[in-house]
Amino acid sequence: MDKLTLKYVWGQERIPVVLRRTGKGQRLRVRLPFAETNRQWLQNGRRTSPVWIDDKKYWELPKAWFNDFVERALAKYGKVYVIQPYREQEKCSPACQNAIGHECQCSCMGLNHGAGNDGSWFEVSDTFATRWGDEELACRLMTAR
Repeated sequence: MDKLTLKYVWGQERIPVVLRRTGKGQRLRVRLPFAETNRQWLQNGRRTSPVWIDDKKYWELPKAWFNDFVERALAKYGKVYVIQPYREQEKCSPACQNAIGHECQCSCMGLNHGAGNDGSWFEVSDTFATRWGDEELACRLMTAR
C-alpha cells in the first residue's frame, strides 16, 4: 500500500481507524471521530484505561482489545479501517527456477523462470519453494453487514 493512501486513511476523521502492530510490547493505535465519550466507549467497562497520545492525536489500546474494538466500531459507525502488517508469500518451484527454455506452468507465471535460487527461497520439495517478502502495511475498509 502506498504511503499517501495510508496517510490519507490515518488522517481522515469520519471513519474509525485501527493500526494493528505486532511487535513485542506494541499496542494498538486507534483514531476515532471526535466525541466527548470516546475514552469511556473504548474502555467499555474494563479495568484498563485507553491512553490518549495528545501530540499524535490517537489512542493506544492493549492488543487483546483488537477484535472487540473492530466489532463495536462496526456496530457503532458501520465502517472501520484496519491497517496491519503483512508479508507477501511467493510460491514457485525449483524446476521452474532451474528451467531452460521458455515454457512455464508455475504459479509464479514465469517471473522466476530460469533465474535460479539466490538463497532467498526455501525449497520444501522438488516441486515447491516459497519465500516471504518484506513486511509492509496493508489497509482494508471493513463494513457492517
